[in-house]
Amino acid sequence: MRNNHDQLLPWVILTLTPGLGVRTFKKLLERFGVPDSALMADRHELVELGVTTESLRQMQSLETLKKAEAELRRAGDEGVHVLSLADEAYPSLLKEIYDAPPVLYIKGSLQVFRDRPSIAIVGTRTPTPYGIHVAEKLSADLALAGITIVSGLARGIDTAAHRGALSVAGLTAAVLGSGVDIIYPKENKRMAGKIAESGAIVSEFPFATYPAPQNFPIRNRIISGLAHGSVIVEAAERSGSLITARLALEQNREVFAVPGPITGPKSFGPNCLLKQGAKLVQDWRDIVEELIPPLREQIFGSIRPVASLAKELPLMTEEENLVFSHLTIEQPTHIDQLATGTRLSPPILNERLLTLEMKGLVKQLPGKNFVRK
Repeated sequence: MRNNHDQLLPWVILTLTPGLGVRTFKKLLERFGVPDSALMADRHELVELGVTTESLRQMQSLETLKKAEAELRRAGDEGVHVLSLADEAYPSLLKEIYDAPPVLYIKGSLQVFRDRPSIAIVGTRTPTPYGIHVAEKLSADLALAGITIVSGLARGIDTAAHRGALSVAGLTAAVLGSGVDIIYPKENKRMAGKIAESGAIVSEFPFATYPAPQNFPIRNRIISGLAHGSVIVEAAERSGSLITARLALEQNREVFAVPGPITGPKSFGPNCLLKQGAKLVQDWRDIVEELIPPLREQIFGSIRPVASLAKELPLMTEEENLVFSHLTIEQPTHIDQLATGTRLSPPILNERLLTLEMKGLVKQLPGKNFVRK
């Protein structure tokens, strides 16, 4: 555990001061160098830098001091790393952005970003089967190539991205819009535990911070800031993923997009980004080839000999192959359509679909719809 109570305490005091945002914090650091000096600075000088009267009272109060001490004690008890911008373990890529979080909470490994390339994969919370498949495959292939996958643990594409990395024992980091102790959505609690075993759960928010809606656009700058580039898989017109793409551009990072059908509402975001100059992605190599030469050489030189997600399909019977051939990744097919197309009786069709599911080739969706997995 890297938490050094005395060195971190002034940083956490300022972080917990109500009304003292990241940009004002940055002004304090630029003027005084370290938080300790800011806490002891002249009142008028602090007001000139944008510190409100109430914030000034809070940052110098015994109540905030006690909260900061309790925060650091809890971090130590729960095995959470607390890093300040001055800490050498603070992710170097994130440190480069203009509004880097002064304090970062990390549950898991500090090595997940050290000397490793990283790519963010984000998208809609309501993806199509095609979007889920693409996010999982890209994530798995990139993870096999030694790349850390960064996403936001949200439903949909984010979850698929984390799942893809975990499926090949790769490293992934989840950036939260809440404290690291509050996993949202709740159904991803088990996944978060798996991520923390080898990767990292990351947040700038203190413990017990509820996942309020306004927190998610704020955390998006960390997702893009932790990565060398961001991939948008599916996103509607006003998707938060487009905020991540914009932030990546502002941070001078690469932006990638997976094209989709022009009639699909979830394709609006990535297709629009492609028109604006984002790099088109068909497979993981399209992403790596756009990175700076040292990173590109590092990745291509370290790929595992068996690093291919294009696994051979399990052996199928003639009837299973017939059913499989009538399914696609992109568009769900109803069981009635399958019955018409395959001309199999309902009992036989149901049995073949079940065996295909057990072989991991087919997934059943609500309403008796099926897609290739």
